[in-house]
Amino acid sequence: MTANPLLDFSGLPRFDAIRPEHVAPAIDALLAEAEAAVRAAEAVSPVTWDSFVAPLDDATERLARAWGQVGHLEAVANTPELRAAYNEALPRVSRFWSALGQNLALFAQYRRLADGPDFAGFDPARRKVVENALRDFRLGGAELPDDDKARFAAIREELSALSAKYSQNVLDATDAWSLYVDDEARLSGLPADVRAACRAAAEKDGRAGWKLGLQMPVYLPVQAYADDRALRATLYRANAVRASELGEDPALDNSPLIARILALRAELAALLGFDGYAAYSLATKMADTPDEVLAFLRDLAARARPHAQRDRAELEAFAREQLGLETLEAWDLAYVSEKLKQARYSFSAQEVKQYFTEPKVLAGLFGLIHDLYGLRVEPDTAPVWHEDVRFYRLVDGDGALVGQFYLDAYAREGKRGGAWMDDCRNRRVRAGDAQTPVVYLVCNFGRGVDGRPATLTHSDVTTLFHEMGHGLHQLLTRIGELGVAGINGVEWDAVELPSQFMENFCWEWPRLEAMTAHVDSGQPLPRALFERMLAAKHYQSGMFTVRQLEFALFDMLLHAGPAPTIAQVQALLDRVRAEVAVNLPPAWNRFQHQFSHIFAGGYAAGYYSYKWAEVLSADAYAAFEEAPGQEGEIGRRFRHEVLARGGSRSAADNFRAFRGRAPRIDALLRHSGMAG
Repeated sequence: MTANPLLDFSGLPRFDAIRPEHVAPAIDALLAEAEAAVRAAEAVSPVTWDSFVAPLDDATERLARAWGQVGHLEAVANTPELRAAYNEALPRVSRFWSALGQNLALFAQYRRLADGPDFAGFDPARRKVVENALRDFRLGGAELPDDDKARFAAIREELSALSAKYSQNVLDATDAWSLYVDDEARLSGLPADVRAACRAAAEKDGRAGWKLGLQMPVYLPVQAYADDRALRATLYRANAVRASELGEDPALDNSPLIARILALRAELAALLGFDGYAAYSLATKMADTPDEVLAFLRDLAARARPHAQRDRAELEAFAREQLGLETLEAWDLAYVSEKLKQARYSFSAQEVKQYFTEPKVLAGLFGLIHDLYGLRVEPDTAPVWHEDVRFYRLVDGDGALVGQFYLDAYAREGKRGGAWMDDCRNRRVRAGDAQTPVVYLVCNFGRGVDGRPATLTHSDVTTLFHEMGHGLHQLLTRIGELGVAGINGVEWDAVELPSQFMENFCWEWPRLEAMTAHVDSGQPLPRALFERMLAAKHYQSGMFTVRQLEFALFDMLLHAGPAPTIAQVQALLDRVRAEVAVNLPPAWNRFQHQFSHIFAGGYAAGYYSYKWAEVLSADAYAAFEEAPGQEGEIGRRFRHEVLARGGSRSAADNFRAFRGRAPRIDALLRHSGMAG
């Protein structure tokens, strides 16, 4: 094995051995190798798949895999030393990919391949790789004049650094804030497991009492359950001003980064002749124009807002009549919502949480994968980056390996918030040998305390199923070409289809019953409690929908025209809220300073994808509702026509092949309780 674990591609990543000092020499070596491969590819003749595409894929895949491991560790095991190594290498990696996307010689070689005698005989996957490459060269600035090409590359490099800094500021601002509470009475209403975790956090710091922070396993329960209104308000404000000019550390203010990112994106789009960054972004998506997206979002808002207004009115009346709250502040919303839900449906999310122990939930998830796709999930071993991380293998009925995945389930300091799936190693077939895919599944659940298993809210359960859906999209691909295997090459506004599709199974009674066991008694979820959950399923769906539409409209409008100033960003968000929102936050709320999805996560002018893909996923799940008892057969068809195809054909074609028709919005409205 090589002394530098980042240069060892013989098997799984050696996460237990990777150190910050490995980053620079590994990236230097891999960049040199990739640049040499580019030079060779520029000159090769004749241009064939094996002489041109395959060697280029070899070198760039190695660089992408090693850099992916570094980026993954920067997100889940952040240290000052690793961050410094990551930030030092990031500009060089960005420059390489920008130069690759602008390389006229490679562009010409791909055109020769497309015009050559072999192209007609390529399978659909290889043809799509070549077609996508030609499109991406144009979008990457390959046809720009030299001066503009250099500027384009500089913009891409700076954007990479700014996005990384934005994300790091959010993480640092989240981890830096804490509140020590000495009086247990202030924690009235908080679940016992949350209090225990806060007590353990204080003890770790050598302090008495309880330590509260802004990580979601503490922040969300405080907002939903803490009877102390002032405590809710304190954490709400701390959370709402993170990484802004109102935060505690001016060095973590994302304001200048937001303004600069938006200005650079607008400049980049203009260089390529687009009206705005939104139009540039949509060039690789299902939707055609910003106006089409805005019309879709506003149509949905018109349907949802009356429901949302009714939700808000009910909340205000309950708060006033039952809780004595004459005003409903932003830090009251989750608390009053939970109280109303308990009153109306006679259950709380915390009561339900006691039934979803992590081992049972995982068993239920893995059982669903078996029932839908005939595959088994088995424990496996691999070097990991933290003791909490588990590793699994996915095998078919004959025991053959399909793929593997890591599961990093718990929140901790130094780990980015949220939940996501990322690619560790993609499927690729060379000379008949298939490289099996490996993915990361990352969540931020609260861990078990005092030797008890972790318990998940039903929302946590759907999050886990969601990320597993992304993982299965990557793991079950049958495409052998890197460029269109798994989610590669899939239109961004369709990538949420497999993930949102999986969430629907979290509402099927037989599955829920099987994946529950009370943390104390071991009893499954009572049917009566499930019926109350089901009755509450559409509770506040109007408010939830308009909140998602608020984010999506803000994102699309932010990128559809000239770059706004930071003051104009706030003004735009205020206008969007006036148009669709029913819950208006305080004027000092700085949501945009933590909107990592669009400033650091690849969803710029793409946040609408969640709702766009929800139309697809609801309609896809409706196929199971229409044919009860045929789960395995329909699951195999979904696997074959959607998951296995990756980006080898359009998402619209995949959907039509599965459903036999174009998608319809009816199922989404029905599943959201907004039909009719």
